[in-house]
Amino acid sequence: MKIKPSPRAQDEFAKAYEEYADAIFRHCFFRARNRERALELMQEAFMNTWEYISEGNTVDNVRAFLYRTANNMVINDARRKKIRKEESLEQMQEETGFDITGEDGRDLGKHLDAAAAKAVLEKVDEPYRSVLVMRFIDELKPREIAEITGESPNVVSVRINRGLERLRTFLPDAR
Repeated sequence: MKIKPSPRAQDEFAKAYEEYADAIFRHCFFRARNRERALELMQEAFMNTWEYISEGNTVDNVRAFLYRTANNMVINDARRKKIRKEESLEQMQEETGFDITGEDGRDLGKHLDAAAAKAVLEKVDEPYRSVLVMRFIDELKPREIAEITGESPNVVSVRINRGLERLRTFLPDAR
């Protein structure tokens, strides 16, 4: 989807919001680990994107632009917060009612032990963690991740493979 400043831009942007808001929220949540902050980051990503379009700029791939904006915001937020609090999936469900059910009806919690996966994923350093989240949580293709991160698809593929290697070192059965 391509959005350029025009009278139709508001409708196109609203359509992009409907299409990508849940995915951007999930991305922010898995990166920020706080439901309220993830919601704020998602909203800020859409606000910044709208401001960019309103200033007369054209966005060729709004999905990639939103992911890049959200990703940068999560990174900046993490830099500001040096101390992070680990939360278990059970705590999140009790405290905030968070559930890992996608809009397509799949209950990701039934397909994997989310708490354990999240704990292991946290042990993987950046930039490997980011591409693993985008690839396996957000289900983006390496080409899409490359567009979001500004890297080549080859660099992204290498990071995914190296990230998986690092991830395997933390898994007891994979050694």
